[in-house]
Amino acid sequence: MTPAEQAVLAANEAFYTAFAERDPQAMDHLWAKRASVACIHPGWNPLRGREPVMASWRAIFSGPGSPQISCSRATAYVSGESAFVICIEHVPGSLLVATNLFTREDGEWRMIHHHAGGLAEPLDDVEPPHGTVH
Repeated sequence: MTPAEQAVLAANEAFYTAFAERDPQAMDHLWAKRASVACIHPGWNPLRGREPVMASWRAIFSGPGSPQISCSRATAYVSGESAFVICIEHVPGSLLVATNLFTREDGEWRMIHHHAGGLAEPLDDVEPPHGTVH
């Protein structure tokens, strides 16, 4: 695995840590400040622009039904100053597939897009990651 792939996976893990800890400041830090951003939460319409995306995270974190989530099978793909991660999200009662896109801003990988949705077929061989249930 290349150093760039490792750095992207670290940024991806920071995203799931911020989600698990319901930390709006950490989530805000992870998203790009200058690049265009978008987000598609499961069952939501697309959100375009930094303010609507950040407002969605604040709403999710402040709600009593904020789901517990963990990530497994994360694989990073890097192409220059852009990268994406495909992973499996473990949400109570279901598995989702997520794509997280990143760009490099000021030397750090910042998220520009998150999209999670249902899997086309069940994955029988996926176990929740041990010690990282969020």
